[in-house]
Parts: sequence; structure tokens; C-alpha cells
Amino acid sequence: MQELFRAAVERGASDIHIKAGDYIRARVNGDLQTLTQQKLTVDQVKGIALQLIPHEEDRQNFDRLLDYDCSWGIPGVGRFRVNIMKQRGSPMIVMRAIPIEIPTVEDLGLPPVINRIAATRRGMILVTGITGSGKSSTMAAMINWMNMNRRLHIVTLENPIEFLHRDNLSSITQRDIGTDTESFESGLRSVLRQDPDVILIGEMRDKITIETALKAAETGHLVISTLHTKNAVQTISRIIAVFDPNEQEMIRVRLSESLQAVISQRLVQRSDGGRVAAMEIMPVTSTIRDCIRDHNRMDEISDLIEEGREHYGSQTFDQHLMDLVRSGAVDFELAKAAANNPADFDLKMNMLGDSAGGRGVPGTTGLEDEMTRISGG
Repeated sequence: MQELFRAAVERGASDIHIKAGDYIRARVNGDLQTLTQQKLTVDQVKGIALQLIPHEEDRQNFDRLLDYDCSWGIPGVGRFRVNIMKQRGSPMIVMRAIPIEIPTVEDLGLPPVINRIAATRRGMILVTGITGSGKSSTMAAMINWMNMNRRLHIVTLENPIEFLHRDNLSSITQRDIGTDTESFESGLRSVLRQDPDVILIGEMRDKITIETALKAAETGHLVISTLHTKNAVQTISRIIAVFDPNEQEMIRVRLSESLQAVISQRLVQRSDGGRVAAMEIMPVTSTIRDCIRDHNRMDEISDLIEEGREHYGSQTFDQHLMDLVRSGAVDFELAKAAANNPADFDLKMNMLGDSAGGRGVPGTTGLEDEMTRISGG
């Protein structure tokens, strides 16, 4: 089985699916491909799952597990984020491949502004997108930049731990939810007593986590976390909506003071195979802070992101998609389908004479096939 996983990773698989009554499948360049010629039985899948579960108590209670997260590694190959679940009463496993080497912003082809955002000293940075859009890789690249360039204590709270960071200039403490601390809430309560400079929270899942993360950002720490939102405006609205109506005005003020940047991303099929990340990047300017405080001005934020590209390094999804079409990385029709406003995107590209996907125009090329292999949700 380890050799099968090794072969899948070498082929560039981002995920491996193991299900009773089905073949083992791997997601390569966005498509599921079969890896075996025989379908697995319930007992075979259960046997694989028991090898992946790290705790004896959980193994003994396997039949009662409905949704279970853990991590698992193969020496010399990499680590996997593992989700074990039930479907139709039978076990199923989905494994997300995570490489041994920590990616850099340059390795991933991310815009250089990501390194500038990683140099932020305090406040809150949010990386957003759907599951499997590469959020974990982007955050790992930011932590890697800090580790190589600054002397910090970085504490991560993850469920499960994905990328394993080695101490360099910085000291990195990685805490696994359920093993090293009881929950995100309890881990966050104690983290401020652990002398952190940077706190990475795997996901802001609820009001308590968001409230605690805001407090940490307000007390001079840098907080990095994720949300499953599709763009910057939705991210801001989602955070505010978590709170009661009588709290929302104050949350707007607090968020406007603490938020430093929102990075949203989604993967698009490349014209030559593989996938590339289209990114919306919103460094928070003083004008955007005013818009966050005033709910009547929230609609202005998208225009401010578009207008701030030259001065602040911001960009909308559509601007980045235009770059990808011009560089030949993505076909026009696929970029149009991924755009926030396909009709508007079509009009702008035709006005510029770019709908055919001309090559050689400068622009951000985004993530190469590497992102498909190492992206996390």
C-alpha cells in the first residue's frame, strides 16, 4: 500500500480516495484516476484505516467513528492529511498529499506581494477559498518566509498538522488539536501565555474562535487563519454576520483596525494540463478600513482592490485571470467561467483584444502544477 501511495505522489496526485466497493482513485491535475484493477472490500478499507489512525483508543472505537481527522507520513515521500468517514454505512478514506519540503512563494509562483504581506508585524491576515484551493500551501509559504527572514516564535494550531516546519531563524511550535491541546478554543486561550509573535489558526470555525483571534491581533500579535469564503468582501461580511446584531457595529470597528490583508484563491485548469491558482489579494488600506466600518460602503471595496494594483499590489480575481489568459496559462473560456462576473470579464477582454489568449504579455503566472500536488483547504 505504501508503494501505491508513493507512485500516486510521484504522478502528482493531490488526493487519494479509498472506498469500500470501489477502486483506489487519485486526483491528478484535477481529475480522478483509478490506481488499482480490483475493488476494495469493507475489511480491506477498515484495515488500511486502522493503520492510519495514530491513537489506540480511537482504533478500538473504530466502528463508532463517523468523521475522523489525522495525519500520516511515509519517510522520503511526504505526509498526508487523512479524513476517515462513513458512507452508506461503510468506511471511506480521503488522503490529501503534503510534501516534505516546505514551499516558498517563488516555488508556488505566487505574486511577490505575498512576501510583503508575510512581513506584516501585527494584526490579522486571512487566506480564503474552498477546500482544496491551496490555502494551506499559501500559509506554509508565508510561514516559511518568516522562518527564513525573521527571529520569531510562531505557534500553529492545526487539525491535523500538515506541513512540518523546521526551526530556522524562527522557533516554530506546532500544536495538533486533539493531541497537543483539547480544541481550537482551549489552544487559543493558552497561546497568549506562550510568548508568541505569530499565531496560525488552521480555521476560524465559530464566534469564539473569531473573537479570540481578534483579541490576539489587537494585543500586538500577527494572526493568520482561513475561512471558506470566495472573496474579500464575503470574508468581511461572514465575520461580521457571526456576531449578534447589537455587536456588529463594534466588530466592524475592531475588524477595520486589525485586518491587514485578505488573500482569496481558486484553482483553474491550465491550458497545458494541471491547475493554476487565480488569486484576489486585498492589502487593507486606510480607505478600505473606512469601508469596513461603514456597511453602506462595502460595495466600494472591489473597485478599490482593482484600482490599488499599481500602488498597493492588490488585484481582483478578474485582473489575475486576464493575466493568465494573456500569458497563455489559461484558456479564455475557462478563465471566463471562473471570473466573478463572466459577462464583464468577456467585455473587458474583447475591448483589449485579448480573448484569443495572446502570449508574452507580462503578468502574474500563478501556481504551476506544483500547487496541484501540494495544495491544502
